This record gives sequence, C-alpha cells and structure tokens, in this order.
Amino acid sequence: MESLQTAAFWLGLFKIVWINIILSGDNAVVIALAARTLPAPQQKKAVFWGSGAAVVLRIALTVVAARLLGLAYLQIVGGCLLLWIGLQLLRDEEAEGEDSAARSHSHLFGAIRTILIADLVMSLDNVIGVAAAAQGDLLLLALGLAVSIPLVIFGSSFMIRLMARFPMIVVLGAGLIGWVGGETIASDVALHDFSASHPALHYLAAALGAALVVGVGRLWQGRTPPPAGT
Repeated sequence: MESLQTAAFWLGLFKIVWINIILSGDNAVVIALAARTLPAPQQKKAVFWGSGAAVVLRIALTVVAARLLGLAYLQIVGGCLLLWIGLQLLRDEEAEGEDSAARSHSHLFGAIRTILIADLVMSLDNVIGVAAAAQGDLLLLALGLAVSIPLVIFGSSFMIRLMARFPMIVVLGAGLIGWVGGETIASDVALHDFSASHPALHYLAAALGAALVVGVGRLWQGRTPPPAGT
C-alpha cells in the first residue's frame, strides 16, 4: 500500500481516469443503444451491469492487450462484429413496441451481452493507452478503471434520454459504431503495410463502415413487416 502515498501513483490514476473519459464516449453510445428499448427499471440494470462487467473485462484485456493486438486478422473479425452489432441495434428500433415481460427479461441479458461484446472489440486499441499509464501496476489499473464506471453509467443514461427525445441520434449512434468497425478492420496487423502506403484507407474504411450500417440498417427497417393487428 506504500504506492498509494506516492505522487507517481496519483498521477498515474489521474491519467487512467482521463484516458477513460476521452475514450468512453463511443462505449456510452453503444450501452445507450443496447438498453434504450428496455423498460426503465431494466434500462438501469443493463447500464449498471453492462458497464461494470465491461470494465472488469477491460482490466483483463489491458493485461494482454499488446499480445492481442499483434494477432493478425483479430481486428478484422472484431470490426465485422461491430458492423453486425450496429445493424442489429438499428434494427431493434422496430421492436420497441413489443413489451411482454418474457421478451423484456430476455432483452435485458441480450443488451448486456451486446454491451460486453461491443466494449471488448472497441477497447482493443484503447487499452494500450491505459496499460501505458498503469506501467504494470495492477492496483492502479483496477482503481483507475473502477473510477471510470460511474462516468460511463452517467454518459449512457444521458444518451438514453437524448435518444428518446431525438430519435435521429439512434441512427447517428449506429453510424458511429459502423465508423469504429471500419477503423478497427483497417487497423489490423495483416493490413499494416498496405495501410502505411495508403494513409487514406483508415478514413475510407471508417466512412464505408458507417455508410454500410446506416444504409443497410435503414433498408432492413423498411422491409420489416408491420406488427400484427396494426
């Protein structure tokens, strides 16, 4: 516990919290999108448990982040997962009218699962900065990420209220997930040499990811049959 009394420890803690404030914006959007169709009490549960479990996963991920990022094709697979999640979240907008208790219960666990998968993929490169700030101090890492939990929860809850008031934010949020998905694919180790010689690839892949999610998602919605009895 002597490390708690050093200025270096508190400086490192400040760095980790600050990094998470900067990098948690897109994670808050994912959590809000995944939880927005649930009843209010279950929204709170999904945000709380999803955020908490995601931070625990992020701690574990940070320990092995450097090795994971060195695996070829891992970020391509992860980016494709994000594109699929963006499509699913946009499609879920059509299911908001279905509110049976059983469906709501299953959606709670589905929302938490979506939050965990998306946070895991989106944090692959972010955790490198956190790991560097922690400098191998696991106590510092755990404390820094734990402090960030209320920040993510507050941001997610705020985004849910905004989405309820301005439905267009749902589309923009899905587009953001597609953007990050495209960036993730273009950042894969297998594409490093090609990306280095074509700097525009990073932004092109991100733009295509966003366009794919929004375009296909809206087309998907347009082909969804109306609920029975309407």
